[in-house]
Amino acid sequence: MTQRDVISDLTAEAEEFEELITGIDEAAWRRETPAPGWTVADQVAHLAFIFRLAGTAASDAELFGAMAAKAASDFDGAVNAALAEYAGYAPEALRARWRSETDTAIKALAAVPADQVVPWLVRPLPPAVLASAGMMEMFAHGQDVADALGVTRERTDRLWWLALFVTLTWDFGYQARGLTPPSAPFRFELTAPSGATWEFGPVEAEQKITGPAEDLCLLATRRRHRDDLALTATGPDADAWLDIAQAYRGPAGEGRRPGQFKA
Repeated sequence: MTQRDVISDLTAEAEEFEELITGIDEAAWRRETPAPGWTVADQVAHLAFIFRLAGTAASDAELFGAMAAKAASDFDGAVNAALAEYAGYAPEALRARWRSETDTAIKALAAVPADQVVPWLVRPLPPAVLASAGMMEMFAHGQDVADALGVTRERTDRLWWLALFVTLTWDFGYQARGLTPPSAPFRFELTAPSGATWEFGPVEAEQKITGPAEDLCLLATRRRHRDDLALTATGPDADAWLDIAQAYRGPAGEGRRPGQFKA
């Protein structure tokens, strides 16, 4: 495939998300999303908080350390506190705040040399990996917003970064449930939105996942149930993984019900 640039792709994802939330009325901002208890406004506020964390991590390690200490002891509490902080914002002000936090984070990540690392919540990450995590957040919460608004999103090969991130974090679902992951990584053979083939993991792996890259991303962000996706597992470990896959640390959350969003 053509070499991609994660900063350019993250910037494009932000622009697309902004189009999704620009011009919607007050009622739409207060609409419930498929994430129980979260409105469209809550989703945007969460993204603003996450990108504020990422921007601070890339630009001010000491300040990030103080912020991360609070999040490490009670991440859900930190998220809820952030949502409360943004609760009084009018829709346009919230959109502008999210955009400011996101633009600042992208610029800060772009300024970090590729061979250095950025402090993060569990361990330092290369800037490209942290930017890929930002793609994951934008994809997941953008999907919730799109579902709430009844919008079908057009997918592009920018998903490559999220597919890569999913394969790097393939063991998170086991960690979240106190399970021991298999000793050998899986093979992933995916079909890109463009029709290209993306391959991750060892060729000789006995456990394999195949199917659309978009479906893998929807599964691992827990925005769709495996029953509503066209993913195929080869091997018992890979099949079990489709039930627990997640590309983020911490509790898995409720996920989505079978049939809630049919293909």
